[in-house]
Amino acid sequence: MITSDFIGQLLHDAIWSGVAALGFAILFNVPTRTLFGCMVCGAAGHVVRSVIMQLGLSMEFATLIGATVVGILGTAFARRWQTPAAVFTVSGVIPLVPGVFAFRTMLGLLTLAGATDPTAGLSALLEVSQNGIKTGLILMAIAAGIAAPTLLFERRKPVV
Repeated sequence: MITSDFIGQLLHDAIWSGVAALGFAILFNVPTRTLFGCMVCGAAGHVVRSVIMQLGLSMEFATLIGATVVGILGTAFARRWQTPAAVFTVSGVIPLVPGVFAFRTMLGLLTLAGATDPTAGLSALLEVSQNGIKTGLILMAIAAGIAAPTLLFERRKPVV
């Protein structure tokens, strides 16, 4: 259920996601005239993912839809500002990157490497597997979402 508290939190997250995308756009040295578009892509992708997750769908599917929104906006902004779509999409998906799951995977691998008790090693292996698979699926969803608009909507002339 979407409540007023959720909408307030969504606005808060949208602002900070936009700031994160803006920061990475500046770090990647994109043209100054495109910074606003990068910020919008980051905020929109994160908001869409949050809303879809609030509706009860998985994070992986929500990330796919959010990254697709970033890809569509990035393509539209690329046409508007006559720049490559990657200017907008790369910084726009930064808020969707599964940093927590990747971090937990690495910590679990370190725990697994130092485990002396077989039962502790088994539980660490289970945790590493779950976090690693979730990280991989989210990263694949990001890649597919960014690529989808280009693959589906751009017309290319035949090579022959």
